[in-house]
Amino acid sequence: MTHSHGNVHAHPGLFARPLFKGRLPGLWLAGIGSALIMWIASLPAVQHTGLSSLTIAIVLGMALGNTVFPKIAHTCAPGVDFSRSTLLRLGVILYGFRITFLQIAGVGWSGALMDVLVIVLTFGLTLLIGLKWLKMDRDTVILIGAGSSICGAAAVLATEPVVRSHAHKVSVAVATVVVFGTLSMFLYPALYPYLGFNETAYGLYVGSTVHEVAQVVAAAKAVSDQAASNAVIEKMLRVMMLSPFLIVLSLVMSRLGSLHAVHHAKAHGAEVGPGASGEQQKTKVTIPWFAVWFVVVSGFNTLDLLPPWALNAVLQMDLFLLTMAMFALGLRTSTGAIRQAGFKPLLLAGLLFLFLSIGGYWLNRLMLP
Repeated sequence: MTHSHGNVHAHPGLFARPLFKGRLPGLWLAGIGSALIMWIASLPAVQHTGLSSLTIAIVLGMALGNTVFPKIAHTCAPGVDFSRSTLLRLGVILYGFRITFLQIAGVGWSGALMDVLVIVLTFGLTLLIGLKWLKMDRDTVILIGAGSSICGAAAVLATEPVVRSHAHKVSVAVATVVVFGTLSMFLYPALYPYLGFNETAYGLYVGSTVHEVAQVVAAAKAVSDQAASNAVIEKMLRVMMLSPFLIVLSLVMSRLGSLHAVHHAKAHGAEVGPGASGEQQKTKVTIPWFAVWFVVVSGFNTLDLLPPWALNAVLQMDLFLLTMAMFALGLRTSTGAIRQAGFKPLLLAGLLFLFLSIGGYWLNRLMLP
């Protein structure tokens, strides 16, 4: 079997064989586990808690990953790893079916600008606190920043292929999102009477500052359906910004990688010509095409060509794929590695939570009518 991507198209039969060769046991494990998790998440008692299937998937995945999974890892690892990489990208692309460009009109340009400000300020603060003050490793900081500023676990998962980090760092970032996003679900409705917002403004505040889509729905619906409707549209605009965020992040990281390589070469006495650094830069640039396709799918969804039953089927498939990715991630996460990460990730996420809830409140007061 050749590993050259350029030769694959020459042999049509090659595509199917490597895709599933050795991966079926792991795919079955992730698939059956995810189907069970989605059933659990659909139970009324569980829905009432606001826990999404993604949250349940990582918790259950980690429980099995540190007990049963190591015994069957030699058989299941290829399929599980495929689930948390390739199927994840497909899940992010299909996430675009939850969004239409027309939703921008629903909240106005002030709502869109609010989301841009929240993402830029939150992510900037993440880098400042995480890298400069807490001296944390870059990958964990970026993943926590993406999860806090954009759309929780889905953003962490979508950012992972760009930073190419270890499973335990992704799990740490997801855990912080779950902790503080869950806190938001209960805190925001309790504070509503004292905020001075009407239902519409409260919805925009929730949508622009709470982590997960499921958490946004829970925090806003506790006040009213009107608040929930506005919150979801504002939140979906934040989700839509995931694609440009990933492309910019990829370009910046490739540039930093090139500069680091040139600096390293110079430090070791190697000759670095202008052509070399340019060539190196070209090879390092990785455009996350799944993020581009995410926007293309959103544009297609704006045309409203799919009948409701087909759209619902696609959304269910998307949730299933993301649940598989999260479950697979949990299976490959060692609790020892998370313990090693220590208190700093939680502190960083906690400070970001304070900024989102307090700083986001004042941003909304200043910008929205």
